[in-house]
Amino acid sequence: MANYEMRKFVVPEFIFGAGARHRVGDYARHFSARRVLIVSDPGVIAAGWLKEVQDNLAQAGVPWVVFQALTPNPKDHEVMAGALVYGREHCDVIVAVGGGSVVDCAKGIGIVHSNRCNITAFEGVDRVNIPGPPLICIPTTAGAAADVSQFCIICNTPGRYKMAIISKSMVPDVSLVDPETTLTMDPYLTACTGLDALTHAMEAYVSTASSPIVDLHALAAIKLLWHNIETAVSQPMLMAARENMVLGSLQAGIAFSNASLGAVHALAHPLGGYLDLPHGECNALLLEHVIRFNAAAAPERYQQIAEAMGIDPRGLSPREVVSRITDAILARRIQLGVLGSLETRGVRAADIPELASHAAKDACLVTNPRRATVDDIKAIYGEAL
Repeated sequence: MANYEMRKFVVPEFIFGAGARHRVGDYARHFSARRVLIVSDPGVIAAGWLKEVQDNLAQAGVPWVVFQALTPNPKDHEVMAGALVYGREHCDVIVAVGGGSVVDCAKGIGIVHSNRCNITAFEGVDRVNIPGPPLICIPTTAGAAADVSQFCIICNTPGRYKMAIISKSMVPDVSLVDPETTLTMDPYLTACTGLDALTHAMEAYVSTASSPIVDLHALAAIKLLWHNIETAVSQPMLMAARENMVLGSLQAGIAFSNASLGAVHALAHPLGGYLDLPHGECNALLLEHVIRFNAAAAPERYQQIAEAMGIDPRGLSPREVVSRITDAILARRIQLGVLGSLETRGVRAADIPELASHAAKDACLVTNPRRATVDDIKAIYGEAL
């Protein structure tokens, strides 16, 4: 009998390191681009990163057009508008310059154009029949890791929830992972995106679809993120901390793309769609509560997470280990300025049944280490209030 269960492992081509963003023109020419659609957002544009990409493409002799009409928690109608621009301008390659919202919108634009249907048709697992056009990503945050993942998260505005589109067709062709692009993030965004990445790594490690290869990346990510996030927030121009945060986010993305996620994300997605709350902030406020719920289902895994965080589990019971983990996470998020609860973000007890109904259907819940019923989900939301 084989020692290890057979698993598929998918990653895109990527370049990691300072200056990686300057390779965008080379890759556009590699894909024989005749016209590029650059997807970005006003914040990234104001930071100057779009101008650099435009200049690089111009030097490579590749024309471009910009689509920036998107918001955080990208909406279905924004994706459809971007696909219209892509087709109208006769584009054949997409370049995403931004955080997770930008990259997810770019992914959606590509598959809508290729398949000639509404973005809502792809909700779920392996629903993309025709891959999108070549996609080059330049991430500007250390958190979402959409630039290396099989996930695309888009808000279904009529239903007021986030759709998870999961397919290897969602894996970008190339990611240019450049730590320098994260230097313009403000401290709070650094904190929220960093805690999002930490959640990715922890959920991938306890996922029922984990594997030895996933485990290597997940544990490495936890160590990097946990030990560098405070410095990245308090000393935002320190390049060493930024590099480690970006590397941690990259490894967490590789891990969760191949092992999926769990209840934290299943519960966070409805909050983003229903109340338009920031995704990383939602994960940060839910993480400790979900860990307490999951603890009994994966005690050895949480012991190893504790060790990666620098917590010595020797002589502690599994319950005490989990208590140390959750206490440390709470203290760290307060230290980073992620204060309050779901209630302080506008979530009401009356919202919980609607939120729970969406969370119970989220694809991320499938790989959570402990089965969660609707009543369990309601209880977790209630604790996070």
